[in-house]
Amino acid sequence: MLGWILHKNSDFLLHPETYEIQKLIEEGKKSGIQILVFQPEQIEIIVNRDDRKSILVNDSLVPLPDFIIPRMGAGTTYFALALIRHLEKLGVYSFNSANSIDIVKDKLYQLQILAESGMPIPKTMLAKFPLDLEIVGKHIGFPVVVKTISGSQGSGVFLCETLQSLDELMQMIENSNPKVNLIFQEFIKTSYGKDLRVVTVGGRVVGAMLRTASDGNFKSNYSRGGNVQKFDVTPEIEWLVLEIARKLDLDIAGIDLLFDHHGYKICEVNSSPGFEGLELACDKNIAMEIIQYVKYRLGMTSIGRSINQHHVENYFG
Repeated sequence: MLGWILHKNSDFLLHPETYEIQKLIEEGKKSGIQILVFQPEQIEIIVNRDDRKSILVNDSLVPLPDFIIPRMGAGTTYFALALIRHLEKLGVYSFNSANSIDIVKDKLYQLQILAESGMPIPKTMLAKFPLDLEIVGKHIGFPVVVKTISGSQGSGVFLCETLQSLDELMQMIENSNPKVNLIFQEFIKTSYGKDLRVVTVGGRVVGAMLRTASDGNFKSNYSRGGNVQKFDVTPEIEWLVLEIARKLDLDIAGIDLLFDHHGYKICEVNSSPGFEGLELACDKNIAMEIIQYVKYRLGMTSIGRSINQHHVENYFG
């Protein structure tokens, strides 16, 4: 079996996600799966009727993989999405699908879908320039969390304690990048400097960790030096995260929850979550869980194809 990991940089050893990719490659090898890492820009798409020859890697025709695991998350470009869609059309299974990745990389859109289903999210507002600070204060209040529409590992997230600090941030952003898309989000005080990261794979919770900031910062990401420890999953958490993954149609999901007075609120959802901290905190092999699910899903797909082919052959005699 052959799989591809699509990553922002084919030289993944120089990237922060080295751990996750190496673990997936190692676990794949143990299961008899060869996994290659490619940057989308290494691949050419040729749209024609000869589908099996419509993918070139470094200008050479190569065998199509049985599956792909996109690991670009919020950095997924239009070209990468087009590539994933093309491979899906050729029968290559993607963990996760292009459609799900496209939804999740937009922080506002994912929240719109979840809010429509009545799920607990912080009150969120889309920014537009010139910004009316009074409207933000009236409808969201202070402190307010400011986020770029796309971003991961805590990048593009700011906390403004007062109207003045928001005004200063907006002036800086408007002068440097006035076309940036921003959202303003209700600040959940009870979750200052801490949150939960829960990872689901194939409709199962495979681990949960409590993340706490180590420097008094309100961001608790492990990639930014946050402390992690195992967190016991309650029925409430399990139902919530599995419902989120189902609504967003994610095979693999990293779901961040905030502590609220009445339970939890959804911070955001990631389609290619890091899991180094989770493995450390929970003493679990998340890469193995992903590879085992890949094998199961592809096995079930093969069974489905065999059954369909059997029905077709019987139908046509």
